Amino acid sequence: MPKVFKKLFSTITILVFLTSNLQCRQMQKQPNVLFISVDDLRTELGVYGHPVVKSPNMDAIASEGSVFTNHYVQVPTCGASRYALLTGMRPTKPIHLKNDAIIHEISANEEQDIPESFIHHFKRNGYYTVGIGKISHSADGLVYGYEEPVSTKRELPYSWDELLFDPGKWGTGWNAFFAYANGENRQSLKKQVKPYEAGEVNDEGYPDGLTTELAIAKLRELKESERPFFMGVGFFKPHLPFNAPKKYWDLYDRDRIPVSPNPHIPENISLKSLHNSGEFNGYTLGEEHPKLSEPVSNAYAKKLGHAYLASISYIDAQIGHIWKELKVLGMDKNTIIVIWGDHGWHLGDQRVWGKHTLFENALNSTLIIRSPFQEHQNKKINSIVETVDIYPTLMEMCQIEMKHKIDGESFRDSFTSAAPKEDQVAYSYFNNGISLRTERYRLTKYYGQNEPRVELYDHISDPNETKNIAHLNPDIIKALMPILEEGNTGLYN
Repeated sequence: MPKVFKKLFSTITILVFLTSNLQCRQMQKQPNVLFISVDDLRTELGVYGHPVVKSPNMDAIASEGSVFTNHYVQVPTCGASRYALLTGMRPTKPIHLKNDAIIHEISANEEQDIPESFIHHFKRNGYYTVGIGKISHSADGLVYGYEEPVSTKRELPYSWDELLFDPGKWGTGWNAFFAYANGENRQSLKKQVKPYEAGEVNDEGYPDGLTTELAIAKLRELKESERPFFMGVGFFKPHLPFNAPKKYWDLYDRDRIPVSPNPHIPENISLKSLHNSGEFNGYTLGEEHPKLSEPVSNAYAKKLGHAYLASISYIDAQIGHIWKELKVLGMDKNTIIVIWGDHGWHLGDQRVWGKHTLFENALNSTLIIRSPFQEHQNKKINSIVETVDIYPTLMEMCQIEMKHKIDGESFRDSFTSAAPKEDQVAYSYFNNGISLRTERYRLTKYYGQNEPRVELYDHISDPNETKNIAHLNPDIIKALMPILEEGNTGLYN
Protein backbone atom coordinates (compact mmCIF):
# COMPACT_ATOMS: atom_id res chain seq x y z
CA MET A 1 0.00 0.00 0.00
CA PRO A 2 1.48 3.42 -0.92
CA LYS A 3 2.55 5.58 2.04
CA VAL A 4 -0.07 8.23 1.35
CA PHE A 5 -2.84 5.61 1.55
CA LYS A 6 -1.32 4.07 4.67
CA LYS A 7 -1.30 7.48 6.32
CA LEU A 8 -4.89 8.17 5.25
CA PHE A 9 -6.04 4.74 6.46
CA SER A 10 -4.30 5.31 9.80
CA THR A 11 -5.95 8.73 10.20
CA ILE A 12 -9.40 7.30 9.41
CA THR A 13 -8.87 4.47 11.90
CA ILE A 14 -7.96 6.93 14.66
CA LEU A 15 -11.00 9.11 13.88
CA VAL A 16 -13.31 6.10 13.94
CA PHE A 17 -11.82 5.01 17.26
CA LEU A 18 -12.20 8.47 18.80
CA THR A 19 -15.78 8.80 17.54
CA SER A 20 -16.64 5.37 18.90
CA ASN A 21 -15.07 6.26 22.23
CA LEU A 22 -17.08 9.49 22.39
CA GLN A 23 -20.29 7.63 21.63
CA CYS A 24 -19.52 5.07 24.32
CA ARG A 25 -18.93 7.82 26.87
CA GLN A 26 -22.18 9.51 25.88
CA MET A 27 -24.06 6.23 26.22
CA GLN A 28 -22.48 5.65 29.65
CA LYS A 29 -23.57 9.09 30.88
CA GLN A 30 -26.84 8.96 32.78
CA PRO A 31 -29.66 10.31 30.66
CA ASN A 32 -31.63 13.42 31.53
CA VAL A 33 -35.35 13.01 32.21
CA LEU A 34 -38.03 15.41 31.00
CA PHE A 35 -41.25 14.37 32.72
CA ILE A 36 -44.39 16.07 31.36
CA SER A 37 -47.57 15.71 33.38
CA VAL A 38 -50.84 16.60 31.64
CA ASP A 39 -53.91 17.01 33.83
CA ASP A 40 -57.02 14.94 32.95
CA LEU A 41 -55.54 13.63 29.68
CA ARG A 42 -57.28 10.45 28.63
CA THR A 43 -56.08 8.60 25.52
CA GLU A 44 -57.53 11.26 23.21
CA LEU A 45 -54.56 11.57 20.83
CA GLY A 46 -53.91 10.74 17.21
CA VAL A 47 -51.37 8.11 18.20
CA TYR A 48 -54.12 6.30 20.12
CA GLY A 49 -56.33 6.30 17.04
CA HIS A 50 -58.63 9.24 17.75
CA PRO A 51 -60.15 10.21 14.39
CA VAL A 52 -60.34 13.99 14.83
CA VAL A 53 -57.92 15.33 17.47
CA LYS A 54 -54.96 17.46 16.35
CA SER A 55 -52.00 16.29 18.42
CA PRO A 56 -49.05 16.27 15.99
CA ASN A 57 -46.33 16.94 18.54
CA MET A 58 -47.20 14.25 21.05
CA ASP A 59 -47.77 11.89 18.13
CA ALA A 60 -44.28 12.74 16.79
CA ILE A 61 -42.65 12.10 20.16
CA ALA A 62 -44.51 8.80 20.35
CA SER A 63 -43.22 7.89 16.89
CA GLU A 64 -39.68 8.09 18.29
CA GLY A 65 -40.61 6.09 21.36
CA SER A 66 -43.38 3.96 22.77
CA VAL A 67 -47.05 4.57 23.38
CA PHE A 68 -48.68 2.46 26.09
CA THR A 69 -52.26 1.58 25.19
CA ASN A 70 -53.06 -0.10 28.51
CA HIS A 71 -51.74 2.28 31.15
CA TYR A 72 -53.95 2.53 34.24
CA VAL A 73 -53.80 4.93 37.16
CA GLN A 74 -54.19 3.82 40.76
CA VAL A 75 -56.74 6.49 41.71
CA PRO A 76 -58.95 8.57 39.37
CA THR A 77 -58.41 11.90 41.10
CA CYS A 78 -55.48 14.29 40.72
CA GLY A 79 -53.74 14.39 44.09
CA ALA A 80 -54.11 10.70 44.92
CA SER A 81 -52.97 9.61 41.46
CA ARG A 82 -49.88 11.75 41.80
CA TYR A 83 -49.19 10.37 45.28
CA ALA A 84 -49.09 6.87 43.75
CA LEU A 85 -46.85 8.10 40.92
CA LEU A 86 -44.40 9.83 43.26
CA THR A 87 -44.12 7.02 45.80
CA GLY A 88 -44.63 3.95 43.59
CA MET A 89 -47.12 2.73 46.19
CA ARG A 90 -50.74 1.62 45.94
CA PRO A 91 -53.25 3.06 48.43
CA THR A 92 -53.26 1.44 51.87
CA LYS A 93 -55.51 3.85 53.80
CA PRO A 94 -58.38 6.22 52.98
CA ILE A 95 -56.23 9.37 52.85
CA HIS A 96 -54.41 7.86 49.85
CA LEU A 97 -57.64 8.28 47.85
CA LYS A 98 -57.87 12.02 48.53
CA ASN A 99 -56.48 15.03 46.70
CA ASP A 100 -54.58 16.07 49.83
CA ALA A 101 -52.78 12.72 50.16
CA ILE A 102 -49.38 14.32 49.49
CA ILE A 103 -49.94 17.09 52.03
CA HIS A 104 -50.90 14.61 54.78
CA GLU A 105 -48.36 11.88 53.98
CA ILE A 106 -45.28 13.79 52.74
CA SER A 107 -45.31 17.57 53.22
CA ALA A 108 -44.90 17.72 57.01
CA ASN A 109 -42.39 14.88 57.35
CA GLU A 110 -38.72 15.14 58.22
CA GLU A 111 -36.32 13.72 55.64
CA GLN A 112 -36.05 9.96 56.00
CA ASP A 113 -33.92 7.10 54.64
CA ILE A 114 -36.67 6.18 52.18
CA PRO A 115 -37.00 9.01 49.66
CA GLU A 116 -40.24 10.99 49.76
CA SER A 117 -40.66 10.59 45.98
CA PHE A 118 -38.94 9.20 42.92
CA ILE A 119 -37.77 12.76 42.22
CA HIS A 120 -36.10 12.84 45.63
CA HIS A 121 -34.39 9.57 44.72
CA PHE A 122 -33.10 11.14 41.50
CA LYS A 123 -31.78 14.09 43.52
CA ARG A 124 -30.00 11.83 46.00
CA ASN A 125 -28.32 10.08 43.09
CA GLY A 126 -26.72 13.15 41.57
CA TYR A 127 -29.52 14.58 39.43
CA TYR A 128 -30.35 18.27 39.43
CA THR A 129 -34.12 18.45 39.88
CA VAL A 130 -36.37 21.25 38.61
CA GLY A 131 -40.13 21.41 38.98
CA ILE A 132 -42.29 23.74 36.87
CA GLY A 133 -46.07 23.76 37.27
CA LYS A 134 -48.26 20.97 38.58
CA ILE A 135 -46.24 17.81 39.28
CA SER A 136 -47.51 17.06 42.77
CA HIS A 137 -51.11 18.09 43.47
CA SER A 138 -50.71 21.82 44.06
CA ALA A 139 -50.71 24.01 40.96
CA ASP A 140 -47.28 25.42 41.82
CA GLY A 141 -45.97 22.80 44.26
CA LEU A 142 -46.73 24.89 47.38
CA VAL A 143 -49.16 24.12 50.20
CA TYR A 144 -52.11 26.52 50.48
CA GLY A 145 -55.84 26.55 49.77
CA TYR A 146 -57.59 27.71 46.62
CA GLU A 147 -58.42 31.15 48.05
CA GLU A 148 -55.54 31.54 50.52
CA PRO A 149 -52.36 33.60 50.13
CA VAL A 150 -49.42 31.77 48.59
CA SER A 151 -47.25 30.00 51.13
CA THR A 152 -43.57 29.06 51.00
CA LYS A 153 -44.16 25.50 52.23
CA ARG A 154 -43.40 22.90 49.58
CA GLU A 155 -45.57 19.84 49.00
CA LEU A 156 -42.36 17.89 48.37
CA PRO A 157 -39.88 19.44 50.83
CA TYR A 158 -36.79 17.48 49.74
CA SER A 159 -37.38 16.62 46.09
CA TRP A 160 -36.58 19.83 44.23
CA ASP A 161 -33.36 21.77 43.74
CA GLU A 162 -35.54 24.41 42.07
CA LEU A 163 -39.29 24.90 42.09
CA LEU A 164 -40.53 27.43 39.52
CA PHE A 165 -43.86 28.87 38.45
CA ASP A 166 -45.10 32.02 36.72
CA PRO A 167 -48.71 32.82 37.76
CA GLY A 168 -48.83 35.79 35.41
CA LYS A 169 -51.74 38.19 35.80
CA TRP A 170 -53.60 35.64 37.94
CA GLY A 171 -51.28 36.18 40.91
CA THR A 172 -51.27 32.71 42.50
CA GLY A 173 -50.89 29.14 41.33
CA TRP A 174 -54.45 28.16 42.18
CA ASN A 175 -55.88 31.25 40.49
CA ALA A 176 -53.83 30.35 37.42
CA PHE A 177 -55.09 26.79 37.53
CA PHE A 178 -58.69 27.98 37.09
CA ALA A 179 -57.75 30.91 34.84
CA TYR A 180 -59.83 32.82 32.32
CA ALA A 181 -58.24 34.99 29.66
CA ASN A 182 -59.26 38.31 31.27
CA GLY A 183 -57.19 37.65 34.39
CA GLU A 184 -60.11 36.39 36.46
CA ASN A 185 -60.49 32.84 37.75
CA ARG A 186 -63.14 30.47 39.04
CA GLN A 187 -62.65 31.59 42.63
CA SER A 188 -62.73 35.33 41.98
CA LEU A 189 -65.91 34.94 39.92
CA LYS A 190 -67.58 32.82 42.63
CA LYS A 191 -68.07 29.93 40.17
CA GLN A 192 -70.27 32.12 37.98
CA VAL A 193 -68.36 30.89 34.94
CA LYS A 194 -68.73 28.58 31.98
CA PRO A 195 -66.81 25.31 31.82
CA TYR A 196 -65.05 26.41 28.61
CA GLU A 197 -63.61 29.48 26.89
CA ALA A 198 -62.17 30.30 23.47
CA GLY A 199 -59.89 33.18 24.44
CA GLU A 200 -58.84 35.85 21.97
CA VAL A 201 -55.26 35.57 23.23
CA ASN A 202 -51.94 34.07 22.21
CA ASP A 203 -50.45 31.01 23.93
CA GLU A 204 -49.13 33.12 26.82
CA GLY A 205 -52.65 34.43 27.42
CA TYR A 206 -53.24 31.33 29.55
CA PRO A 207 -50.88 29.98 32.26
CA ASP A 208 -49.68 26.89 30.37
CA GLY A 209 -48.00 29.16 27.82
CA LEU A 210 -46.05 30.81 30.63
CA THR A 211 -45.03 27.39 31.93
CA THR A 212 -43.67 26.58 28.47
CA GLU A 213 -41.56 29.74 28.45
CA LEU A 214 -40.10 28.86 31.87
CA ALA A 215 -39.29 25.32 30.73
CA ILE A 216 -37.51 26.51 27.58
CA ALA A 217 -35.46 29.09 29.50
CA LYS A 218 -34.45 26.49 32.08
CA LEU A 219 -33.42 23.97 29.40
CA ARG A 220 -31.04 26.58 27.97
CA GLU A 221 -29.46 26.97 31.40
CA LEU A 222 -29.22 23.23 31.98
CA LYS A 223 -27.47 22.80 28.64
CA GLU A 224 -24.29 24.07 30.33
CA SER A 225 -24.53 21.75 33.35
CA GLU A 226 -22.33 18.71 33.76
CA ARG A 227 -24.92 17.00 35.97
CA PRO A 228 -27.84 15.02 34.56
CA PHE A 229 -31.16 16.65 35.27
CA PHE A 230 -34.73 15.71 36.02
CA MET A 231 -37.18 18.36 34.87
CA GLY A 232 -40.85 18.03 35.71
CA VAL A 233 -43.23 20.19 33.65
CA GLY A 234 -46.87 20.10 34.75
CA PHE A 235 -49.55 21.42 32.38
CA PHE A 236 -53.07 22.29 33.56
CA LYS A 237 -55.19 21.68 30.49
CA PRO A 238 -57.32 19.81 29.57
CA HIS A 239 -58.49 20.03 33.19
CA LEU A 240 -61.65 22.08 33.66
CA PRO A 241 -62.32 24.77 32.67
CA PHE A 242 -61.68 23.76 29.04
CA ASN A 243 -60.07 27.11 28.18
CA ALA A 244 -57.72 27.54 25.23
CA PRO A 245 -56.77 30.25 22.71
CA LYS A 246 -59.36 30.50 19.96
CA LYS A 247 -56.88 29.42 17.27
CA TYR A 248 -56.96 25.90 18.74
CA TRP A 249 -60.76 25.84 18.64
CA ASP A 250 -60.49 26.88 15.00
CA LEU A 251 -58.63 23.67 14.16
CA TYR A 252 -61.90 21.72 14.39
CA ASP A 253 -65.15 21.30 12.54
CA ARG A 254 -67.60 20.66 15.37
CA ASP A 255 -69.87 18.58 13.18
CA ARG A 256 -67.08 16.02 12.83
CA ILE A 257 -66.39 15.71 16.56
CA PRO A 258 -67.68 12.36 17.84
CA VAL A 259 -69.81 12.04 20.95
CA SER A 260 -69.56 9.20 23.44
CA PRO A 261 -70.26 5.73 22.01
CA ASN A 262 -71.82 4.88 25.38
CA PRO A 263 -73.84 7.80 26.79
CA HIS A 264 -76.10 5.49 28.80
CA ILE A 265 -75.98 4.11 32.34
CA PRO A 266 -74.65 0.53 32.18
CA GLU A 267 -77.09 -2.27 32.79
CA ASN A 268 -77.19 -4.10 36.12
CA ILE A 269 -75.24 -1.63 38.24
CA SER A 270 -75.86 0.50 41.31
CA LEU A 271 -76.03 4.22 40.53
CA LYS A 272 -73.51 4.68 43.36
CA SER A 273 -70.86 3.41 40.94
CA LEU A 274 -71.31 6.70 39.05
CA HIS A 275 -71.91 10.33 40.04
CA ASN A 276 -73.83 13.42 38.99
CA SER A 277 -70.86 15.34 37.54
CA GLY A 278 -70.59 17.65 40.55
CA GLU A 279 -67.19 19.13 39.64
CA PHE A 280 -68.39 19.92 36.12
CA ASN A 281 -71.65 21.44 37.35
CA GLY A 282 -69.67 23.69 39.69
CA TYR A 283 -69.16 25.88 36.62
CA THR A 284 -72.60 27.28 37.09
CA LEU A 285 -73.02 29.25 33.85
CA GLY A 286 -72.82 26.13 31.70
CA GLU A 287 -75.76 25.92 29.32
CA GLU A 288 -76.75 22.47 30.59
CA HIS A 289 -76.17 20.67 33.89
CA PRO A 290 -75.95 16.92 33.35
CA LYS A 291 -77.17 14.39 35.90
CA LEU A 292 -77.55 10.64 35.70
CA SER A 293 -81.26 11.26 35.20
CA GLU A 294 -80.68 14.05 32.65
CA PRO A 295 -78.02 13.60 29.95
CA VAL A 296 -76.87 16.64 28.01
CA SER A 297 -78.11 17.25 24.49
CA ASN A 298 -76.12 15.94 21.56
CA ALA A 299 -75.30 19.51 20.50
CA TYR A 300 -73.90 20.41 23.93
CA ALA A 301 -71.94 17.16 24.09
CA LYS A 302 -70.28 18.11 20.81
CA LYS A 303 -69.54 21.61 22.12
CA LEU A 304 -67.88 20.23 25.23
CA GLY A 305 -65.99 17.68 23.17
CA HIS A 306 -64.81 20.56 20.98
CA ALA A 307 -63.58 22.43 24.07
CA TYR A 308 -61.73 19.38 25.40
CA LEU A 309 -60.01 18.77 22.07
CA ALA A 310 -59.05 22.45 21.73
CA SER A 311 -57.45 22.25 25.18
CA ILE A 312 -55.50 19.15 24.14
CA SER A 313 -54.26 20.85 20.96
CA TYR A 314 -53.15 23.86 23.02
CA ILE A 315 -51.08 21.64 25.31
CA ASP A 316 -49.79 19.67 22.34
CA ALA A 317 -48.42 22.92 20.90
CA GLN A 318 -46.69 23.73 24.22
CA ILE A 319 -45.07 20.30 24.30
CA GLY A 320 -44.02 20.86 20.69
CA HIS A 321 -42.23 24.09 21.62
CA ILE A 322 -40.29 22.32 24.38
CA TRP A 323 -39.50 19.34 22.13
CA LYS A 324 -38.22 21.67 19.40
CA GLU A 325 -35.96 23.51 21.84
CA LEU A 326 -34.61 20.24 23.22
CA LYS A 327 -33.57 19.27 19.69
CA VAL A 328 -32.11 22.71 18.89
CA LEU A 329 -29.96 22.41 22.00
CA GLY A 330 -28.89 18.89 21.01
CA MET A 331 -30.21 17.59 24.33
CA ASP A 332 -32.66 15.16 22.77
CA LYS A 333 -29.79 12.74 22.22
CA ASN A 334 -29.49 12.07 25.94
CA THR A 335 -32.94 12.82 27.35
CA ILE A 336 -35.79 10.48 28.22
CA ILE A 337 -39.17 12.11 27.67
CA VAL A 338 -42.24 10.91 29.56
CA ILE A 339 -45.74 12.23 28.82
CA TRP A 340 -48.19 11.11 31.50
CA GLY A 341 -51.89 11.79 32.00
CA ASP A 342 -52.79 11.68 35.69
CA HIS A 343 -56.09 9.89 34.91
CA GLY A 344 -58.80 9.69 32.30
CA TRP A 345 -62.08 11.58 32.02
CA HIS A 346 -65.66 10.71 31.08
CA LEU A 347 -66.83 12.84 28.16
CA GLY A 348 -70.45 11.88 28.71
CA ASP A 349 -69.58 8.19 28.90
CA GLN A 350 -71.99 6.37 31.22
CA ARG A 351 -73.70 9.81 31.53
CA VAL A 352 -70.76 11.19 33.50
CA TRP A 353 -68.75 14.36 32.81
CA GLY A 354 -65.62 14.02 34.91
CA LYS A 355 -63.34 11.46 36.53
CA HIS A 356 -63.95 9.85 39.96
CA THR A 357 -65.22 6.43 38.85
CA LEU A 358 -63.80 2.92 38.53
CA PHE A 359 -64.72 2.66 34.86
CA GLU A 360 -62.23 2.40 32.00
CA ASN A 361 -62.70 6.00 30.86
CA ALA A 362 -61.53 7.37 34.21
CA LEU A 363 -58.66 4.92 34.73
CA ASN A 364 -57.00 4.56 31.32
CA SER A 365 -54.74 7.52 30.55
CA THR A 366 -51.96 8.62 28.25
CA LEU A 367 -48.44 7.26 28.72
CA ILE A 368 -45.71 7.92 26.15
CA ILE A 369 -42.01 7.27 26.77
CA ARG A 370 -39.32 8.30 24.32
CA SER A 371 -35.80 7.14 25.14
CA PRO A 372 -32.71 7.70 22.99
CA PHE A 373 -31.16 4.50 24.34
CA GLN A 374 -33.86 2.01 23.35
CA GLU A 375 -34.67 0.40 20.02
CA HIS A 376 -38.36 1.03 20.33
CA GLN A 377 -39.33 3.62 17.75
CA ASN A 378 -42.97 3.88 16.81
CA LYS A 379 -44.05 1.05 19.09
CA LYS A 380 -47.48 0.48 20.50
CA ILE A 381 -47.11 -1.49 23.70
CA ASN A 382 -50.21 -3.39 24.75
CA SER A 383 -48.80 -4.68 28.03
CA ILE A 384 -50.85 -3.65 31.05
CA VAL A 385 -48.84 -1.17 33.13
CA GLU A 386 -49.74 0.88 36.20
CA THR A 387 -48.76 4.37 37.26
CA VAL A 388 -46.81 2.91 40.20
CA ASP A 389 -44.58 1.10 37.66
CA ILE A 390 -43.18 4.34 36.23
CA TYR A 391 -40.93 4.95 39.27
CA PRO A 392 -38.87 1.73 39.04
CA THR A 393 -38.83 1.82 35.24
CA LEU A 394 -37.17 5.24 35.17
CA MET A 395 -34.67 4.17 37.82
CA GLU A 396 -33.68 1.14 35.77
CA MET A 397 -33.39 3.20 32.59
CA CYS A 398 -31.16 5.70 34.42
CA GLN A 399 -29.07 3.00 36.12
CA ILE A 400 -30.05 4.06 39.63
CA GLU A 401 -30.19 1.38 42.30
CA MET A 402 -33.25 1.02 44.52
CA LYS A 403 -32.67 -0.49 47.97
CA HIS A 404 -36.15 0.34 49.26
CA LYS A 405 -39.21 -1.66 48.25
CA ILE A 406 -42.22 -0.25 46.46
CA ASP A 407 -45.31 -1.78 44.87
CA GLY A 408 -44.41 -0.80 41.31
CA GLU A 409 -42.46 -3.10 39.01
CA SER A 410 -40.26 -2.01 36.13
CA PHE A 411 -41.70 -2.54 32.66
CA ARG A 412 -38.48 -1.70 30.82
CA ASP A 413 -38.48 -5.09 29.11
CA SER A 414 -41.80 -4.13 27.46
CA PHE A 415 -39.82 -1.92 25.10
CA THR A 416 -38.04 -4.87 23.55
CA SER A 417 -40.40 -7.78 24.17
CA ALA A 418 -42.49 -8.85 21.18
CA ALA A 419 -45.38 -10.15 23.27
CA PRO A 420 -47.05 -8.90 26.47
CA LYS A 421 -46.25 -10.72 29.68
CA GLU A 422 -48.78 -13.23 30.89
CA ASP A 423 -51.00 -12.60 33.91
CA GLN A 424 -50.73 -8.84 33.75
CA VAL A 425 -53.13 -6.90 35.94
CA ALA A 426 -53.72 -3.34 37.10
CA TYR A 427 -55.36 -2.25 40.35
CA SER A 428 -57.36 0.94 40.82
CA TYR A 429 -59.14 2.29 43.87
CA PHE A 430 -61.99 4.74 44.52
CA ASN A 431 -65.54 5.11 45.77
CA ASN A 432 -65.11 2.40 48.41
CA GLY A 433 -64.08 -0.08 45.74
CA ILE A 434 -61.22 -1.87 44.00
CA SER A 435 -61.09 -2.50 40.27
CA LEU A 436 -58.95 -5.18 38.66
CA ARG A 437 -58.05 -4.87 34.96
CA THR A 438 -56.83 -7.95 33.13
CA GLU A 439 -56.15 -8.34 29.43
CA ARG A 440 -59.80 -9.21 28.83
CA TYR A 441 -61.87 -8.24 31.87
CA ARG A 442 -62.54 -5.44 34.31
CA LEU A 443 -63.73 -6.76 37.68
CA THR A 444 -64.80 -4.22 40.29
CA LYS A 445 -65.84 -4.90 43.86
CA TYR A 446 -67.47 -2.30 46.08
CA TYR A 447 -67.17 -2.72 49.84
CA GLY A 448 -70.39 -1.88 51.65
CA GLN A 449 -72.17 -0.41 48.62
CA ASN A 450 -75.75 -1.19 47.63
CA GLU A 451 -76.23 -4.26 45.46
CA PRO A 452 -74.85 -5.29 43.10
CA ARG A 453 -71.48 -5.00 44.80
CA VAL A 454 -69.58 -6.75 42.00
CA GLU A 455 -69.30 -5.63 38.37
CA LEU A 456 -67.71 -7.52 35.48
CA TYR A 457 -67.11 -6.17 31.97
CA ASP A 458 -65.79 -8.15 29.01
CA HIS A 459 -63.54 -5.87 26.98
CA ILE A 460 -63.62 -8.13 23.95
CA SER A 461 -67.40 -8.11 23.52
CA ASP A 462 -68.13 -4.88 25.41
CA PRO A 463 -65.17 -2.43 25.32
CA ASN A 464 -67.41 0.50 26.28
CA GLU A 465 -68.54 -1.17 29.51
CA THR A 466 -72.27 -1.02 28.81
CA LYS A 467 -73.42 -4.14 30.69
CA ASN A 468 -72.41 -5.66 34.01
CA ILE A 469 -72.27 -9.43 33.38
CA ALA A 470 -71.10 -10.53 36.84
CA HIS A 471 -74.33 -12.40 37.64
CA LEU A 472 -74.00 -14.40 34.40
CA ASN A 473 -70.40 -15.49 34.97
CA PRO A 474 -69.86 -16.94 38.47
CA ASP A 475 -66.91 -19.04 37.30
CA ILE A 476 -65.03 -15.99 36.01
CA ILE A 477 -65.78 -14.13 39.25
CA LYS A 478 -64.52 -17.10 41.27
CA ALA A 479 -61.27 -17.18 39.28
CA LEU A 480 -60.60 -13.42 39.37
CA MET A 481 -61.80 -12.45 42.84
CA PRO A 482 -58.74 -13.83 44.71
CA ILE A 483 -56.51 -11.78 42.39
CA LEU A 484 -58.58 -8.68 43.08
CA GLU A 485 -58.36 -9.27 46.83
CA GLU A 486 -54.57 -9.40 46.56
CA GLY A 487 -54.82 -5.71 45.74
CA ASN A 488 -56.64 -4.95 48.98
CA THR A 489 -53.58 -3.84 50.90
CA GLY A 490 -55.47 -3.02 54.09
CA LEU A 491 -57.53 -0.25 52.54
CA TYR A 492 -60.85 -2.02 53.10
CA ASN A 493 -61.46 -4.38 56.04
